Amino acid sequence: MREKILNLIEKNSRIDLAELAVLLGISEEEAANEIAQMEKENIICGYYTMINWDNTSKEKVIALIEVKVTPQRGLGFDKIAERIINYDEVSSLYLMSGGFDFTVIIEGKTMKQVASFVAHKLAPLDTVLSTATHFVLKKYKESGTVLPDKGKDERIHVTP
Repeated sequence: MREKILNLIEKNSRIDLAELAVLLGISEEEAANEIAQMEKENIICGYYTMINWDNTSKEKVIALIEVKVTPQRGLGFDKIAERIINYDEVSSLYLMSGGFDFTVIIEGKTMKQVASFVAHKLAPLDTVLSTATHFVLKKYKESGTVLPDKGKDERIHVTP
């Protein structure tokens, strides 16, 4: 039951409780209680709205930063992650396998602001060995949703 609820609300967190109950074949009260319990157990950690900022007038730069670190003896990667997640610019942080240790996803108003974050806040941390910054140029799909392209030219290309 829980996985069915999670699958449905992951695709549409605004689904009406009555509709959810009908889809699951349970009462609204049962659905509400199950959701409340999963929130209490931190299975459901929050709800968010996906916004295609490219279709607004707001300028936003997103960067993925590869970070190599030296883990501290007895503390591992968790202590380093605790420091990094406290920066307001950081929207996501992942421990990785492979050639680097963390992927830090940050948002800023400009590339200069992102570069400043890396140079003045992230890179100087005593455990950071190196960083590599990659800027997102365009989003095509996010969290399973294809993002429509407002500026896409639908005309057929004709060559002479």
